[in-house]
Amino acid sequence: MADTASDFLVERLHDRGIRRIYGFPGDGINGEVPGDQWQKEGDGGMAQDAATPWHVEASRYPATGPDIDKYRFLLRYAILAPSSHNTQPWLFRVYDDHLEVIADRSRALPVVDPIDRELVISCGGAIGMIRASLLRFGYSGDIELLPDSADKDLLARVKLGSPHEPTLADQARFAAISRRRSTRRKFEDEPLPPGLAEELGELAQLDELELAVITGSEAKSDVAELVAEADREQHKDPDFRKELSEWLSSRRTSSRDGMSLASFGAPDILSSVGGFIIRTLDVGRRVAANDKRLASNSPALVVIATRDDSPRDWLAAGMMHVTALLAVTARGLTAAYLNQPIELAKFRARLKGLAGVSGVPQLLFRIGRGPEVKPSVRRDLEEVLVRPPRARVKSYAQS
Repeated sequence: MADTASDFLVERLHDRGIRRIYGFPGDGINGEVPGDQWQKEGDGGMAQDAATPWHVEASRYPATGPDIDKYRFLLRYAILAPSSHNTQPWLFRVYDDHLEVIADRSRALPVVDPIDRELVISCGGAIGMIRASLLRFGYSGDIELLPDSADKDLLARVKLGSPHEPTLADQARFAAISRRRSTRRKFEDEPLPPGLAEELGELAQLDELELAVITGSEAKSDVAELVAEADREQHKDPDFRKELSEWLSSRRTSSRDGMSLASFGAPDILSSVGGFIIRTLDVGRRVAANDKRLASNSPALVVIATRDDSPRDWLAAGMMHVTALLAVTARGLTAAYLNQPIELAKFRARLKGLAGVSGVPQLLFRIGRGPEVKPSVRRDLEEVLVRPPRARVKSYAQS
């Protein structure tokens, strides 16, 4: 029986198939975390140079080497983080005793992401990959977000931190890094594995975020309709279509970024043609119908919300959602983003109500068991490394 208005709301949410899970202090969620074994995935016919970044061998970690070598190795996992339009908007600086994560504003999406919210969330995802790797290799991780108020592009400073004994969950999520995929394909019609929703809730709690898992048919249908409305609205804008088309490219191009039509279930070779069609025609109705169908028929939709809507909140959401994606991958599932309602202010408030969250929605994605897809292309690590300023070459601690 509900004793308070809040409890009454929670009961009504459960009636609609929404499991409201809080990560704010004072809420306790206990979930079992599965173990999983790592195995290297083959190319599946993809050109080796495009697949190489995903084939990181944990056995090559320089456990007895200098810290600077450890930091460089950790970044091989950071670059595997997901990013909006696969822009990979991050740069890294490595010192003797720490590494820095820097926003690459040259890869911004000014139409769909005018305040760089998703850019910062993407960089938060890279930080989340570093955190998952640190835990696996025996360190707690010391992560300072926005360490320099005078440098808005410096998003995080990361040190190894104190010794840490990796848990089964740490190992499972780390092992999932090379297997994590995003796909626009249809998911199998099957319920979530037992305990997964609770595990995601526990992860949200640790990062003091809010998370809702939506499984009820009516609730999913409502959110799916909102996604479709946002699709139609976005595609009416020629500037939106132009920006989107500029990031559609074949995985065989030398740029090693952007989105291939292969992720949408079409031949990769048609990516440039797809870009031309999107740029010149309003395909919003077709996109909306497809997204509505995918969202409605997915086993679950997930909304991650933060207390406020600041760059620090965006980084926290990026870090936590990557941890959630790795937990999902460790269970043999995959995910796909449906952030359109969050990208348009007039739909964001409606999503908040439909999901039953009290905070600010930052991410919306669906999860389920999907077909195997090739990993997205990634830029080489050396391309995203920048030299430390000459005056700081020695180390941060000594400066």
